Amino acid sequence: MRPFTLYQIYQQFNRDLIGKDSYRGVTLTYAWLANQFGHFSLGFIPTVVLHFFLSSTNSNIIKFLSFIRINSPVSNAEYWSAFVVWGSWILFETYNFLKPLIWKESSRKEALSNGKYIFQPAWYNVTFDTLTDLVYFGIGALAASLICNYHFEMLLGLGGLTLLVAYPAYYWYTTKMLLQNAEYPFQLRLSQWNNSIKDANVTYILEFLKQKQKGKHILIFGSKGTGKTTLAVALATEASIKSSCCSYVTAVKLLSMFYDPPESEYERSLWNWRKCDLLVIDDINPGKPVRSDIISTELFYEILNNLDNGPNNIEHIRDKNIVWVMGSDDPTNKLEEKWKLLLNQIGVDDSNIKVIDLEEV
Repeated sequence: MRPFTLYQIYQQFNRDLIGKDSYRGVTLTYAWLANQFGHFSLGFIPTVVLHFFLSSTNSNIIKFLSFIRINSPVSNAEYWSAFVVWGSWILFETYNFLKPLIWKESSRKEALSNGKYIFQPAWYNVTFDTLTDLVYFGIGALAASLICNYHFEMLLGLGGLTLLVAYPAYYWYTTKMLLQNAEYPFQLRLSQWNNSIKDANVTYILEFLKQKQKGKHILIFGSKGTGKTTLAVALATEASIKSSCCSYVTAVKLLSMFYDPPESEYERSLWNWRKCDLLVIDDINPGKPVRSDIISTELFYEILNNLDNGPNNIEHIRDKNIVWVMGSDDPTNKLEEKWKLLLNQIGVDDSNIKVIDLEEV
């Protein structure tokens, strides 16, 4: 189930359609709508153009078509133009789908040989996206065919495709709502992450995405360039696509949020850090080459347990799935030990804490 009401979806749809993106910025939902309109147009416009050529009685066009062995005007040109265009896009999208599939597998083998890892893409999700695009190509082609020359069969086909695309449109539009409300700093799927990681940690990440339990904490350690932030964002992105309400926030920003009243709401935000299913806390400490702690466990706990919202803050941190982006686990300052003790202090059991050190391979 998607965590939205129909009214909330309508509100987002209304914001995407009414107003100019030049002053409000382009949202992911707006981009998705524009993308599907583009697919519709790429089915519609070529069909109209091809129909014009196939049905033309212009002598120059007839000579050209005769040269390429097509008799003009072509009978049922509206059918031919629609299905030739749609069929061409089906062939193109098939190539577009298979090429990354083959390339990604060879890239995975190359990465493994270099000591790096590439997660398998979510091919079911990619297939569903490709099929959705093809339906929009078909709707455009069949709509153009109807305008060129009305046929009841084409109207039935257009109606069938429109009904067929109803659920995919709902799924993808609400998926974009999930992603944009998480406020990720960039877009990245887990299959695009290609740094070094232990096999045991790969297994845990995949299991983490499947499990439904709450109160799981992942501490990601690593120096600059090890991919700790990208891994956290990619992991949370996959959770968003699986209908989880996720939030991304830097540690400094979260410290100020600890003082916000629990009932506070943010304009045009469907949830805050307290209400999300998965929270990513980034930039807790920079890691190598910076060795000192920027945010100590003592400071974090002091602000977490403030006089205004301390018990409420602790409850939400303890019982929520959280990915902590920690910096480097330098043995001299014992970061791992300190943060595990902090989590223990607020009531998190050791069995719910997983440490992923990206410098251990």
